Amino acid sequence: MLRSMNDLENYSIHATDGTIGHVTDFYFDDERWVIRYLVVDTGTWLSSRKVLISPIAIGNPNWTEKILPVSITQEQVKNSPDIDTEKPVSRQHEIQYLGYYGYPFYWGGAGIWGGGIYPNMMMPSYAGFVSTPHAEHPEAEEAHARADAAQHEDDDPHLRSCKAVMDYHIQAVDGDIGHVQGLLVDEETWAIRYLIVNTSNWWLGHLVLIAPQWIQKVSWSDTTVSVDLTRQAVKDAPAYDSAAKLNREQEVNIFKHYGHPGYWEDEA
Repeated sequence: MLRSMNDLENYSIHATDGTIGHVTDFYFDDERWVIRYLVVDTGTWLSSRKVLISPIAIGNPNWTEKILPVSITQEQVKNSPDIDTEKPVSRQHEIQYLGYYGYPFYWGGAGIWGGGIYPNMMMPSYAGFVSTPHAEHPEAEEAHARADAAQHEDDDPHLRSCKAVMDYHIQAVDGDIGHVQGLLVDEETWAIRYLIVNTSNWWLGHLVLIAPQWIQKVSWSDTTVSVDLTRQAVKDAPAYDSAAKLNREQEVNIFKHYGHPGYWEDEA
């Protein structure tokens, strides 16, 4: 099922031994368009420090009570690497963070989460988790991890704040079509499936959905998103009702309208 990023804000994050805080923002990977971290305000118990929580740690959500359980403790969060969430997160910061929690690197694999598409499959405790060839030799494993970290510490992580892209202008091949009003996120993979685009500042239109696959480029300096679509195609696209749940039939109609295969076909 798809969830609105706006709806996921203020969800409560529950550790195995108590509440950590509430969600205030998300960092997404602008190459794969996947949520990599939740930004969580810890409130009074940790002097309102903001910490990052990876979807790797998230268990079965309680959507009714707006609770996201995570398989970490408050003490782990308290002692986690201090990352300034008001600044870009570097690859080196990510390496420190993932190493602290014992998570493998998500980049470099064929899937959006390492070798697969689900973040929880990267948990070392996951039944299908495949350890590295060095796992039986801790010293070799540690040396391998250090070498791997050194190789990637200068990588550009391509992490962006979800809040920062709100109101970005959407440019079709022949002109402006609206602005970003929200994002729809897959609750299982944490992939961003659609940008919710408000077309009312172009014509007296409606909300439409645009998939990240149709994005040609994003200009972070000009706050614009260029898409490989025409204004007329967007104008004639199926309207999106934010008050209703989006079903697969509606998604199929959207992709058919634009003449593109569905993301579910690529993943299959």
